[in-house]
Amino acid sequence: MKLSFRPYLRYKFFNALFTGMVGGSVFTIYASLPPSTFSVGGIVLALGMMALAYVYHRLMTLEYFFRFTLATELIMLIMVGYFLLFSSNLTTALIVYAAYQCSFLFGGYLVRAETHFARHSRVMGWIDIAKQQGALSGLALSYGFYKLLEHFNITQSSVQVYDLHFGLLGLEIIIIVCLIYSFRKNK
Repeated sequence: MKLSFRPYLRYKFFNALFTGMVGGSVFTIYASLPPSTFSVGGIVLALGMMALAYVYHRLMTLEYFFRFTLATELIMLIMVGYFLLFSSNLTTALIVYAAYQCSFLFGGYLVRAETHFARHSRVMGWIDIAKQQGALSGLALSYGFYKLLEHFNITQSSVQVYDLHFGLLGLEIIIIVCLIYSFRKNK
């Protein structure tokens, strides 16, 4: 398996665009969760990241890097779809929170693996620039989207966040396609 960096940079841009767009919406989604949920979630996350760190030496291959990255993106796709189907309630908030915790769990490994496979400071710089460009674009897009909805008198936060997730669903599909094009099988 081979990592193609130009397609990977596109993947990182769109991935960060998603993160930037979704950033503020979680506060609306999580509003129904009791504060103790975040303590328990944090404990489970820390234990999971620690367990994963024990096996980094086995996971530092491009095949595992691809599989964990794809798994993370598929979790996000399922989470967005679930949110659109079942809207905002306590169960949905818990599922969305669990999905993000899973992505954070894998995220520690993915950052380490990305650094391992990028190897050159110039490439790591390009990756970070693509991520920051994506995050800034996502934040600006979500801000503009919310302001556009307000212009049409759609001011209820839960409705705005729900509407945003239609765009996030399409974006997540683009992210997965970009990811698949980033990893090539050796011939």
